Amino acid sequence: VWCIGDANGKMMLAHAASAQGISVIENICGREHMVNHDAVPAACFTHPEIAMVGPTEEQCIERAEKEGWPLGKSTGSFRANSKALAEGEGNGMAKVLFNKDTGKVVAVHIIGIHAADLIQECANAVSAGTTVKELSMMVHTHPTLSEVIDEAFKGAVGMSSH
Repeated sequence: VWCIGDANGKMMLAHAASAQGISVIENICGREHMVNHDAVPAACFTHPEIAMVGPTEEQCIERAEKEGWPLGKSTGSFRANSKALAEGEGNGMAKVLFNKDTGKVVAVHIIGIHAADLIQECANAVSAGTTVKELSMMVHTHPTLSEVIDEAFKGAVGMSSH
């Protein structure tokens, strides 16, 4: 018996249900697959927008303590971003939570203009197990809002410019 979407109570998001449906078909066809729900992004279309991927900060703290690894935290600000300022939207921030031992991104929380668009890069990083060091060396277009996330990635490895 397979159950996807709202009926399974895991994540009540349309894109999560779609991923679960694809996973079911993969398993039915004999190709083992499991959805990593920690890598499924979510967004609230408020003003400002809110987007997140992975556990809450409190859940990350609990997970790190339980599993015995140090939790790192780095932030980027919309106040230091020229595109956000040009849009009159300087309020907001991006927070990256990561495993200090491995450098892998565990969660990202964004509040600010176009947060729902910005979270996808972070969801891909969680899904792929990308490290903050790898992300800090990736080039982000200037001037764009993606530089807010770039600033948080760079801050995680001591390369912050703001």
